[in-house]
Amino acid sequence: MVIIVGEDGWRQVPDETWPEPNSVAVIRSVLEDGTVLVDNGVNLKPLHNEREIDVEVNNTVEYSDIEGVIRVVSSAPLRSSLSEQITIEDVRKEYLWSEKGLGSGFSDFGGYPDVKARARELIETQLERRKKLDKIKARPVKGVLFTGPPGTGKTHLARIIARESAAEFYLVSGPTVVSKWVGDTEDTLRKIFEAATTSESGRAIIFFDEIDSIAERRGGDSHESSRRLVAQLLTLMDGFDDKGKSVIVIAATNRAEALDPALLRPGRFDWEIQFGMPDLYDRLEILKVRAGKLTTTGELPLEDVASLTGGWSAAELTAIWTEAALVAAGDDRGAIAAEDLAAAYERVASKPRRSIEGGED
Repeated sequence: MVIIVGEDGWRQVPDETWPEPNSVAVIRSVLEDGTVLVDNGVNLKPLHNEREIDVEVNNTVEYSDIEGVIRVVSSAPLRSSLSEQITIEDVRKEYLWSEKGLGSGFSDFGGYPDVKARARELIETQLERRKKLDKIKARPVKGVLFTGPPGTGKTHLARIIARESAAEFYLVSGPTVVSKWVGDTEDTLRKIFEAATTSESGRAIIFFDEIDSIAERRGGDSHESSRRLVAQLLTLMDGFDDKGKSVIVIAATNRAEALDPALLRPGRFDWEIQFGMPDLYDRLEILKVRAGKLTTTGELPLEDVASLTGGWSAAELTAIWTEAALVAAGDDRGAIAAEDLAAAYERVASKPRRSIEGGED
């Protein structure tokens, strides 16, 4: 408080004389004593909330150092600077995989002959012969949905398709693309599609892993940000112009029934490739493929292991080789032998396993 004293008396200087500029920040925590911790883009700052404004974590609030929290600007975090917007180069750095990380090709994918045949068809008709489709004036397939239990090789096959077709591969894991800032997620999705359609190779695959985590069925209880994200994805699937290049969206899920039905309409995800649990033939092929990449000695009981692993996923079968290598190395040997494989099977089989539908031969 400032008071001016003169010959005719005294008076208080009004607060407007020294205006306090207000700021905007995002709430990161509300403490038990009512103190609000906000993120102003520089550091965490404690504020008092004497007005007892109803606030929650991730609200964007207006505040001043003197008055504390003044009002809620938005129920969600707002971007503090347009200069922070993501660019196509940012997208390529974060989501574009290098060629080395895509695997060696179909020879690296054991079992599932029908699935591989469908994947080869996708490469031949949609990627390698795009000009033929354009000449026929046919609408190319925009999206392919991989469905099936976890660990059956959906992500692995998507990378192989990119490798075999020499396409750029953008891997978008559902949770990682979701941003705390309003509009950021939608902007990132737009930039990913833009990056794919401007690829130098002329071919690109946008792969959404666990798409059910960002595109669940919309309903009355759906969060606003979730509804916006699904709407943006639908818009991109409907309206993206691949500019004459071969761009395909592939998505994987083990919860197809949870996806928003609008995604499954014609013109979006036109194909669905189902990955069941591997049968006896598939399991044997998966074991053989992995054995061919490791140093082994003597005859290995692959047929016996394949018979004993009914209901196992490809990931669980691969885990046998990891354990076998550990057993051999622990015995100071440089090659995997039959006894190592047997011990490895026992190790993996003894781990707690949860039943997965479709596990019968």
